[in-house]
Amino acid sequence: MIIIGLNAYHGDSSACLVINGKLVCAIEEERIRRIKHWAGLPIEAIKWCLKYGGVDIKDVDYIAISRNPYAHIGRKIIRVLSRLPKSGFIKGRLQNMANIKNIKSQIAEALGADIKSIKAKLEFVEHHRAHIGSSFLVSPYEKAVCITIDGFGDFMSCVRAIGEGTTVNIVDGVYYPHSLGIFYTAFTQFLGFPKYGDEYKVMGLSALGEPVFVDKMMKIIRVKHNGLFELDTSYFVHDSKGVEMTWLDSEPYIGRIFSPKVSELFGEPREKDKEIGRNYADIAASMQRAYEEVFFHILNNFHRKEARGDKVDKGGLNLCLAGGCIQNSLANGKIYEKTHFKKVYIPPASHDAGTAIGAAFWVWNVLLGKERDFVMENPYWGPEYTEAQIEAEIDNKIDGLKNLGCLIDKINDRIALCKKTAKAIEEGKIVGWFQGRTEWGPRALGNRSILVDPRRKEMKDILNTRIKRREWFRPFAPSILEEHVSEWFEESYPVPFMEKVYKIKAQKREFIPAVTHIDGTGRLQTVSKTMNPLYYDLISEFHKLTGVPIVLNTSFNENEPIVNTPSEAIECFLRTRMDVLVVGNFYIKRKGR
Repeated sequence: MIIIGLNAYHGDSSACLVINGKLVCAIEEERIRRIKHWAGLPIEAIKWCLKYGGVDIKDVDYIAISRNPYAHIGRKIIRVLSRLPKSGFIKGRLQNMANIKNIKSQIAEALGADIKSIKAKLEFVEHHRAHIGSSFLVSPYEKAVCITIDGFGDFMSCVRAIGEGTTVNIVDGVYYPHSLGIFYTAFTQFLGFPKYGDEYKVMGLSALGEPVFVDKMMKIIRVKHNGLFELDTSYFVHDSKGVEMTWLDSEPYIGRIFSPKVSELFGEPREKDKEIGRNYADIAASMQRAYEEVFFHILNNFHRKEARGDKVDKGGLNLCLAGGCIQNSLANGKIYEKTHFKKVYIPPASHDAGTAIGAAFWVWNVLLGKERDFVMENPYWGPEYTEAQIEAEIDNKIDGLKNLGCLIDKINDRIALCKKTAKAIEEGKIVGWFQGRTEWGPRALGNRSILVDPRRKEMKDILNTRIKRREWFRPFAPSILEEHVSEWFEESYPVPFMEKVYKIKAQKREFIPAVTHIDGTGRLQTVSKTMNPLYYDLISEFHKLTGVPIVLNTSFNENEPIVNTPSEAIECFLRTRMDVLVVGNFYIKRKGR
């Protein structure tokens, strides 16, 4: 049984291939198109998945799409008739629905196939069910509390459910126009970060302020006795006018969400690229605190409802989370402190890209009733390259490498390669590390990473000057050997996909200043020998040299999607001021570095 899963005509478009209940591969369209958060039909991702899996589109049995235009159709019709948003908004929504329903013929045309020869059945999986599929159905838990939170998907922004085996029972949820994601995105725009996906910048900014405006925030978003929440929609425009959105063949765009009424509470919105004063930092901190109050209200209320009698498995309730809001690693890192959940699964792509996998497994496990026998224990589901392919790309770029006076060394022994790379990091060099399969999700997790010494405080500024050019207040992340977490962080639970922020122990912060944020936290990745043996060995060699089992890990890119191919890695190395590039077994060093 062959299933293609798709997140299409939405931000972070993506595709995956599932064969007989096993994930074979998955990739976001942005990695191939080289446009961040690319929205549209992920045809290049589909082509790559089919090629990697050795499958022809004619052999595919199901195409699972993580949207259902017919979901909650009654509510949608009533909303349109009662609110009558501007015609451009309605036209855009109708076109998006038409694209989704016509997806099979569009795939056939793009692949040059006769649509009559494509036997695949289309299955439209409601958006939040696809989010649940991306977490619970690939989790290690037989039974779990399932919670999804995002902006909107098929007219819902939050769903609470119970998953057991291949059955998912939806308990309750939040419908349009109320949304925790909309709340966060609106204030992200208010703070002068207008691009799709800029919310992570506000998370970093929040550490610089104090939550002095929480009371005002809680007038805008209010918790309810049933464990859910509602917005005061007068502070937003999406309910009354609609918001312009672009989901077709480009970087996605969302028009302004907040209404002028927000300025009555917080003053004028910040203009993009203007100085960030203390007031804006306090707004960011207050908004993050308000988000967390609502987030933990949702979790704790549901825990109280479900933690009764025989509903509790031995060891307590398991929790599976997904949705765009679950990219909020600050809140995720406090789950163990603020709730009674102690077993939490968050997939490497909890945002909309992950729904491609969720839709595919929803079809396999729920609709077809097949037993669950796949657990997503690692994030490496993209392309990998042979030594010959890497060598060919080096040869193609040899003139550029020679112009920089680069020295190229081939090191076939993996431990020798790790030792030499660890020594370069220990000496203060910036290392591009390109190995194995591309990561699935928004984080570089040791296969497409830039690595530096976390002990050197100056490395934050050096990285930004030479390569990253990011806002000064954004932190860099630590990758740490899993068995050493409790020595360095106040929490010890593994974080394999860099999905949580923990407090760094106070006595350890001075030793790793480059990865310690102003509030004493770090968004960590725990690295195990089983998940990524080569990356584990590299950090182990650095540990032997320095006594520190941590490296600074940031994504291998320069204001672009994370590099996907050896060619892209070499090009990034050439146009930036990186010192060393390790791609496969090849160790490339700039002259004089």
